[in-house]
Amino acid sequence: MDLQSPITEIKGVGAKTEQLFEKIGVYTVGDILLHFPRTYLKYPGAVPITSDIELNKNIAIRAIIQKSATVRKNTRIPITLLTLFGEDTKIQCVWYRMPYLKSTLTPGKHFIFYGKVVLKNNTLTMEQPTVYEEEAYSKIEETMSPVYALTAKLSNNLVIKTVKGVFEKESLFLDYLPKNIKEKFELCDYNYAIKQIHFPDSMDDLVKARRRLVFDEFFLFILAMQLQKTKQIKEPNHFKFKKDNFAEKLMEKLPFELTNAQKKTISEIKKDLYSDTVMQRLIQGDVGSGKTIVAFLMMAEAFHSGYQSAIMAPTEVLARQHYETFGEWCKMFDIDVPLILLTGSMTQKQKRIAYEQIENTPNAMVIGTHAIIQDKTHFSNLALVITDEQHRFGVKQRNTLSGKGDLPHILVMSATPIPRTLAIILYGDLDISVIDEVPAKRLPIKNCVVDTSFRDKAYNFIAGQVAEGHQAYVICPLVEESENMEGENVIDYSKILEDKFHGKISVGVLHGKMKPAQKNEIMEAFAENKIQVLVSTTVVEVGVNVPNSTVMLIENSDRFGLAQLHQLRGRVGRGDAQSYCIMINTSKSKNAKKRLETLNKSNDGFFIASEDLKLRGPGDFFGIRQSGEFQFQLADIYQDANVLQDASESVKNILENDRKLENDENRNLRNWLEKTMIDSLKNINL
Repeated sequence: MDLQSPITEIKGVGAKTEQLFEKIGVYTVGDILLHFPRTYLKYPGAVPITSDIELNKNIAIRAIIQKSATVRKNTRIPITLLTLFGEDTKIQCVWYRMPYLKSTLTPGKHFIFYGKVVLKNNTLTMEQPTVYEEEAYSKIEETMSPVYALTAKLSNNLVIKTVKGVFEKESLFLDYLPKNIKEKFELCDYNYAIKQIHFPDSMDDLVKARRRLVFDEFFLFILAMQLQKTKQIKEPNHFKFKKDNFAEKLMEKLPFELTNAQKKTISEIKKDLYSDTVMQRLIQGDVGSGKTIVAFLMMAEAFHSGYQSAIMAPTEVLARQHYETFGEWCKMFDIDVPLILLTGSMTQKQKRIAYEQIENTPNAMVIGTHAIIQDKTHFSNLALVITDEQHRFGVKQRNTLSGKGDLPHILVMSATPIPRTLAIILYGDLDISVIDEVPAKRLPIKNCVVDTSFRDKAYNFIAGQVAEGHQAYVICPLVEESENMEGENVIDYSKILEDKFHGKISVGVLHGKMKPAQKNEIMEAFAENKIQVLVSTTVVEVGVNVPNSTVMLIENSDRFGLAQLHQLRGRVGRGDAQSYCIMINTSKSKNAKKRLETLNKSNDGFFIASEDLKLRGPGDFFGIRQSGEFQFQLADIYQDANVLQDASESVKNILENDRKLENDENRNLRNWLEKTMIDSLKNINL
């Protein structure tokens, strides 16, 4: 068994379990090791039953059973009931489909009941609590137990058992980092880190393990970037773009004036298109700064010069929106550009027609998702490649798209406001243009940070906005209720809003567990105002442009990074009407309040990103990290900025002194790269 071995080689994993693991992206032994816990469960000390017992939070209560449990069998499923008595109150415990518990829960016995106490029908209730004997609970008390991302029928205990099965094979772990790097930056061994990240002995051990693995993620990412950069940076430019003022003439027809930052970026791109070498440029622009019109104008330049161009969006909804927007602009500019849409959900017939058009239309604009990098897509004259929201695509995907033509120019766009010092490290293979101005007509979003007592007012405010013809987003951190994580969830929250609005307002639900076709259907219904209030997880962070949306309500806003909150806020404020962002803070932490006040006072993404660097720290270890950015599993470019810089320095030193990794101290690193599972490092020739 090695890291590339199928997961079925782990003891206890059969064909059915293999299918469950595949649903969470785990196919090999190495994959299960890199399926890190999303949080940890720390079993608290047991407390007696009292009237001031803490509600809506997982706790452990100590009790002596005074009356026998009862089982109701006249219901659809058997329900086991047990009343626990304290000095001044009582708690009703409820279990579903567990009638066998009755024989265990007998009077006179001492037990620890672990679960969440809620007030249900004016009765303190614990549903599905886990029952422990006191001695058994004392062994796990105050320990840290991993909680993994799961799918239906895949239990947390099964993932724990599978990970432990891998750890029986000590020979699996090769520490590829050179010894001098580990010593210089005080990094623990990989073997130790991978075990402690899954099963930490203490918080200190967990922090050490995480720091080592974060360093590795940054180190491998930057190394891949640098190796790609040396392969591509000096490629000659074979394309002859017309040196006229075509884009400038189109700009004159716009019903609005481009910002100076947009004009400067266009000038920098055109200079690249005329240069002797192929362009590799990043447009870094804040939400709502107008990157899309810049992309269109540059694709129009390619059309004008007789070349094809392609833009790849991270979602089908965004790709379709670009297609429709580009069509409207073509009409406005009175230019007859062949527009071709290609997405994964299109029928085989629609795809076949698109493939033929792409192959036979030498000056087309192609708009699509990852479908445009599939083997069946053959470009005939591709000169310009644009990837929208660069951090959603790996290095390999970007290179696959660029490989569709004869070394086309590459333009990537990101709305993630990364401070320039970090952007230079993360996008080491790209020149950087920054659009740091917002179009003048955009009204600044009005922000407020409130506590949970403001919810009813927020709901009434949303209803008022809908009555005026507008729409609203509501963001929750969870898809559904979880016994291991605190926070609002979209499933229950949508029902609360439906009751609140008495069915008079259409409420939709969107989350990452939905199939792509479902997501598209919901987002399109929202874009068409068939849904007035969309309750969603952060999947809307990069989504369809709905100018009619004027309210963004973010529940548990203290759980998100500032940069991500700013991205979410950017979903509103895209039309002419005044827009609002309501952030509900459920934390009592002074630091959380201070961080959210940064958003309250500023709509400038780059300022917010720099403040995020200052304010985030080890205390955010268990928070929800920046979702999706660069596809890191543990690393956070804001919280771990210092580690990012250390990793960058290490890569620079290695490549300066041993380009081909031939020295003895770098041999393990070379071996790792040749065997690595990480997509972004495949197919790189050392």
